[in-house]
Formats: sequence, structure tokens, C-alpha cells
Amino acid sequence: MRFGLAVTFLASSLATVSAFAPTQNTWGVVQKSLFSAVETEAVAEVAAVEEPVEANGVAAPGISGADIKARLEAQLEKLREKDSKSLKLSKEDIKVAFEDDHIVVVDKPAGVLCVSSKDGAPNLADAVCESFGCQMGRSDMMVVHRLGMDTSGLVVFAKTMDAVRGMNAIFRTRKIERKYEALVCGHVEKDEGMINLPLMRDYECPPFMRISTDEHQQALVGLESSEVGKKLLETPKESLTKYEVISREELDGNAVTRVSLTSISGRTHQLNVHLAAFGHPIVGDSTYGIDGDAVANGGLSDAELESLVGNPSRADEALQKSIASAAQGKSSVHAKSLKFRHPITKEDIELTADAPF
Repeated sequence: MRFGLAVTFLASSLATVSAFAPTQNTWGVVQKSLFSAVETEAVAEVAAVEEPVEANGVAAPGISGADIKARLEAQLEKLREKDSKSLKLSKEDIKVAFEDDHIVVVDKPAGVLCVSSKDGAPNLADAVCESFGCQMGRSDMMVVHRLGMDTSGLVVFAKTMDAVRGMNAIFRTRKIERKYEALVCGHVEKDEGMINLPLMRDYECPPFMRISTDEHQQALVGLESSEVGKKLLETPKESLTKYEVISREELDGNAVTRVSLTSISGRTHQLNVHLAAFGHPIVGDSTYGIDGDAVANGGLSDAELESLVGNPSRADEALQKSIASAAQGKSSVHAKSLKFRHPITKEDIELTADAPF
């Protein structure tokens, strides 16, 4: 199976990005310069497993279902350890951006899980339910979307079943505009742009994501869903994000760029993977950033980066390491704004929350 990749960049006005579609030429590219973004669901962390993984995202030859399963178990154990450190919030800790009888929107701090883990770690949903109550009587019933533990910003919770159904429909049909603010490594050259890169589950570092290529799709041939799970074998997901440069700054003398990111397709870890592939990973991203737990550069090899993601302003390894040291493990991505029509009152809701970085 072959997949085309199309990238279009913008100058003063937005242009239409070519649709992702099958093609006879592997990685057909319309290229000027590249940038990307992340939908931050849950950026998990994983433990390294001693298996033969080549550098720069090149598939390890002969990877088996047993290898993948072992890696997943090791990574999930590390994730459980991280989840256990989630902060417990009181009602006084919760910043409310909007509340009525049907929904409550809060400004989530970084370091807090959105929903409960299997081990019952402290989480935002429980704190919101205990503080504001809900018709359903259960915190998990209030959840209509989520942010990763390391991500701060606006989260919507439903207080009634009618609101649950309405908000689920809004998210499912993408009738909501979400913008993120992030600091990324290096100075991004173009002021704005769009990126369209397909994503797939990463068989080398499950349960993470990577850019999909023919070679990595072929590596899945022969694997059984009964052993590795259905999600790993799903077809690549079309992923589209818009970015705009807010300012070019410095962090402890290191070049960083503050960007606004609009998640259009809303894929898992979309922003993190695309930014890493472009060479401007999110500051403090311990998973997809420099020396992270996922494969480097969004899973692209050096050759693919050169031919598919030509970017003269790419942050080099030395700069990324220096920024990682300055960030001290604090991820700099924030769900800045939400815009949607209230599912019950039909009021137009538009909310913003300042980034803490």
C-alpha cells in the first residue's frame, strides 16, 4: 500500500492543502517548507526495551508480534508509574472558565491526569465531579474529551446526559475550534502554514504514533491483531494542522518560537509527532522530543527528512539538548482556546486561557 504526502505552505493568505490520497509514487511531495502540530490526548512515556531498533526511525528487521507486545508492556508500566504522580486538586485549585447547569469548562494545570487511571490516581474528572456535581453521579460520565497529563488548558465536562450527548456530537462532527499555544525548539522560518502528514501507530515504540511510510506499513504485514491489537494494524490516518508564529523568543539564551496551533483532524499526539518530524519539537516533550521515549524525528529516517521535510531552520541536536536542559522536563503546550455552540442553550461559546509559560 502506498500513501502520498502533500505539504503546502502559506505566505500572506491560507491556501488549500492537497488531499491525502493513494498514489503510484511513494511519498509524492509538493514541498516548500514544512511545519506541523499535535492533538494532545495523552502523551504517554515508555521504558526502553532491549530490542534491535535502528536509529533515526528505521524499522528494525524481523520485528515480531512478541517483540511488540513486550515493548508495549514495558512502556505501559512506565506510564502507570507516571500516572501515579498525578496531582490531587481541591475545588479551590480549579480555575473555572465557564459554568452553567449543563457544562463546566476548566483550565487544567499541567501534571494532572484528565481521567482516572486503572490504579485510581488523582485526576481532574474526579475533582470536577466532587466540586460541581453532575446528573449522572459518576465522574467518568462527564468526560467528552481530554488532554494529556503534561498539557495545560481548557477542558469541557458535561453535567447532564443531554449535554454529554450534545458535546459528543460536537466533537465527533468537529463543530468545535480548538487552538493550542506551544513553545517549540528553534526559530521557525515561515510565519504560518499548513501540514498534511499521515500518522500510524508505532510498532517499534507502542503505544505511540509516527509518520506513516510505505516501508513502515510493509513492516506490519504478517502481524496478527490477536497478538498486537487492532489499533496497531489500522490504516494511516490523514492528519492536518494549521500553525501561526506568535513570536520568536529565547529560553535561557536558546532560540525558541511561540506558535498558535489549530488542530483540524485531531489525531492522537498529532502535534507532537509533526513538530518532531519538522525539526521543531515542543519544548520539554520527553516523549517525541530529543532523547525521548518515542522514535526520533516522528519516525522518519535522515534520508526521508532530507527529501520529504526539507527545512533549513531545523533545530539541531545541540540546540535541542540545551533547550531540554533549560526546560527541566516541563512540557510547553497549552489548550489556549475553545469555540463552539452550546449543545443545550445554542449560545455561541468562545473561551481563552493564558498559557502558563
